[in-house]
Amino acid sequence: MAQEVPDDLREFIEAAKNVGQWREIKKADWNLEIGALIEATAELVPQPPLLLFDDIRGYPAGFRVLGLSFASYKRVALALGLPVEKSKLELVRLASRKIRSAQPIAPQEVSRAPVTENMMTGDQVDLFRFPALHSHEGDGGRYLGTGDVVINADPETGFVNMGTYRMQLHQRNLLGLWMSPGQDGRMICAKYWERGKSCPITATFGQDPLTFMASNTKIPWGTSEIDYVGGLRGKPLEIIRGPVTGLPIPAHAEIAVEGEVPPPGEEARNEGPFGEWPGYYSGGSIGTGEPQPVVRIKAVYHRNDPILQDETPLWPGAYPMDLSLRAGLLWDQLESMGVQDVVGVYDYSRYLWVVAIKQRYGGHAKQVGHAALAAGASARDGRYVVVVDDDIDPTSLKEGLWAMMTRVDPKTDIEIIEGSWSTPLDPRMPPEKKTTRDYTNNRAVFYAVRPFAWREKFPKVSRAARQLRETVVAKYREILPFPPI
Repeated sequence: MAQEVPDDLREFIEAAKNVGQWREIKKADWNLEIGALIEATAELVPQPPLLLFDDIRGYPAGFRVLGLSFASYKRVALALGLPVEKSKLELVRLASRKIRSAQPIAPQEVSRAPVTENMMTGDQVDLFRFPALHSHEGDGGRYLGTGDVVINADPETGFVNMGTYRMQLHQRNLLGLWMSPGQDGRMICAKYWERGKSCPITATFGQDPLTFMASNTKIPWGTSEIDYVGGLRGKPLEIIRGPVTGLPIPAHAEIAVEGEVPPPGEEARNEGPFGEWPGYYSGGSIGTGEPQPVVRIKAVYHRNDPILQDETPLWPGAYPMDLSLRAGLLWDQLESMGVQDVVGVYDYSRYLWVVAIKQRYGGHAKQVGHAALAAGASARDGRYVVVVDDDIDPTSLKEGLWAMMTRVDPKTDIEIIEGSWSTPLDPRMPPEKKTTRDYTNNRAVFYAVRPFAWREKFPKVSRAARQLRETVVAKYREILPFPPI
């Protein structure tokens, strides 16, 4: 049955505890050990539990780190207020419907907020008070901002943007800020820099899960993610106005900062390297290769016993989010483009999208492949789109690979698309392209479907029917350790 959406990170943790999806770990080390343990759990444990670290080496009890918040699709369902007993594909569809039906609700300003229980300003500011992780051996330092929400406002229109950008801990009052070209937050900063001004900014590190999810969602320029969060929640997001910047700060955040991002020509720092989502260090051994913006921190706020949310990227074999909201968005966008009979969508670490369709006409699969390349949810950072028949569950990597192995003719069923929108984080991008800032790549579309013209003559599948599999799994679950279907 459906749940109430959590109002803050603590309610989310309690909900995860109620479904038995958590583990507490004490005395772990912020330097490499916690990062390695999070990665190993995500890679090796089916439906990985939420990990809550306390008594971290060198830090007082109560200053905690939360890992693998969304590594189980059941926890993503909890975050969205959806029924946890549904299958992964059903939840992708329910999530997309919730996203599509959400109507913006403006935030509600409050006078008192849990995030202001403790405050540091001026010379008191010391970000090393929080157990920021050094997650990967080759990282260029500790990162406070991985599970963060960065907030700034367009100087021309006033619209407020939220985004998740990595933030390296340079000094007690100075953070590094990596924003990929084309990101809304960077474009807002650039408008201030062009006028010779610093961009006011706030950021939170640990917040209710829907606020974090919204900050990761690509929505149209000029649309407030804060209003979008309210629509997903079904009620306003409570905020306070930062006394330094005047920008909104989610009232129930665990940790928040206020500061400014000066023009890079005035102050910038080398940033990284950092182990990024493709599974490689960004920029090799030298980081991003050029100085990146910094955030001068003016004030810090935090709750008693704060929880730092870790969302450090992991290599794709240990993907830390088990129910993709981008998949639900793409599903909706394909349907809004007029694509018929899409029966499932899923993505694996941005590089691999799988779209299942019930073929209706010749060229249907090609229409889907090209639409997936163009849709806003999947246009950036991708590598492969795989179109499969409706008997393939796109959330099952085994089934997707089976379709690719048995229904693709390499000569006729793989299409290459050149000059697609990418990112400098792409490990396969040639150095000369990065030097000229040509951040494009090539994509491949695999048409892993029965050829429409002779689909009725294609060999019949010998696998047990899905309904029969579900019946025997339910009947013998007490004897054999079957996972949910």
